[in-house]
Amino acid sequence: METESLLSLIQRSYRPEEYPALDHQIRLWQKERPLSGLRILDATPVFRNTLVKYQALQAAGARLSVGLSDCIACDPEIVDRIRANGIPVVAPSDRGRMAFDLILDCAGVFAEWVPTYGFVELTRSGGPRYAHSAKPVYIADSGRIKRIETMLGTGESYFRAMAQFGYTTWKDRRFVLFGSGKVGSGIALYAHRHGARISIVTEPESLQPAIRSLAEEIIDCRDSAAVGAAVRAAYAIVMATGHKEAFQQSCPAEAWQQSEALMANMGVEDEFGPELPPERVLNGKKTLNFTLEEPTHLKYIDATLALHNEGALYLATHPEARGLMAPGPETEERLLQISISKGIAGEEIALLLSNTTEQRESIRP
Repeated sequence: METESLLSLIQRSYRPEEYPALDHQIRLWQKERPLSGLRILDATPVFRNTLVKYQALQAAGARLSVGLSDCIACDPEIVDRIRANGIPVVAPSDRGRMAFDLILDCAGVFAEWVPTYGFVELTRSGGPRYAHSAKPVYIADSGRIKRIETMLGTGESYFRAMAQFGYTTWKDRRFVLFGSGKVGSGIALYAHRHGARISIVTEPESLQPAIRSLAEEIIDCRDSAAVGAAVRAAYAIVMATGHKEAFQQSCPAEAWQQSEALMANMGVEDEFGPELPPERVLNGKKTLNFTLEEPTHLKYIDATLALHNEGALYLATHPEARGLMAPGPETEERLLQISISKGIAGEEIALLLSNTTEQRESIRP
């Protein structure tokens, strides 16, 4: 059977208005070829919608390879399609066997490598792995754009994944959420829409008023007795702190051992900790929405993927760059305007940004 091209798969799966920012990149970069000849390793989690991101990099003239790791979920069928279309697939263990000009990383999986120009990191959790990097690191997970993916996309995908497991009734169920950052806030928003009774475990002083208003109960993560009581009473527990072993550090062992709650991790790290066996947590403690064919709908992740690509262009054209850096506000504003004016999620995005406080987060590990 003839191998279907990746472009053909994209065209029959998505409409351009589902990926307006990447579509703009593709059209512009086909003309300008700003990454022509550069060897780029892209370690974004490999799913069907990631192919659109690759299309933009190839339109820019990049010599693309795809990075895979055992700790980052992927769709094996899409990986096979990538290989069949002649794109090299690389693992962290291949270090020293090949060289790259730029590495577009996720969770610092390839942080030990040494690219010519530097790294573009997709997540905040990967930032600490670059604390002593000799090469510049552009952190895409900072500022306003990531809010689209996390507050609209991740919250929606948690409940879509739970429905896939057969859990669809949430009204008046006790829902205990660990974490109140971008990911936690998005999950809280959707839990509220589903009618759940929400308890948020966090550092209360860091909680934004808009998120506080969604919860019946705010629990200090340092109050182990209160955390344990909430865990015992929970119907569902979700980890969204961004910190390894956060659950184990906050919750007494006897509390979770007595709990019958549905447990799920929405972070890249194992936020439950080694004391909890993988079989106690849905999807073996791996990020729950990665069980879906499309972990985050393309319309919600388009701007994030485009910003990740923009980081490659920035480092390629700014050899003076040093250290860890956030995207410039002008870059984010340009991509946001495209997303709002041309995308099918434009109204949702505009409403989200108008209702959330402007906050450019520190990128220091």
